[in-house]
Amino acid sequence: MEDSDEEIRVWLVERNVDQRNLVTLVYATPDGRRRHLRQLSSGAIDRGTDVTAAKTVHPDDLEAVEDETTRDRYESEASRVADRHSADDTL
Repeated sequence: MEDSDEEIRVWLVERNVDQRNLVTLVYATPDGRRRHLRQLSSGAIDRGTDVTAAKTVHPDDLEAVEDETTRDRYESEASRVADRHSADDTL
């Protein structure tokens, strides 16, 4: 089991933009079982807020992914992003 104070690397697996131009970024653990959500205005991204391939987050900032299909998709996408990008690459 992981130390509760140890940060965990998560990979960008999904990006959605709503009708208000709010961007929701979903980062997931490599196994797809936990995720971290980050929301930014599209203006913040336009002004230079970097969206990186990976982040490190505290375990308390992760939530469980209950749906098996979503977990499988997140696992596949996290693997694809990790294989093609360094953690600090801007996507």
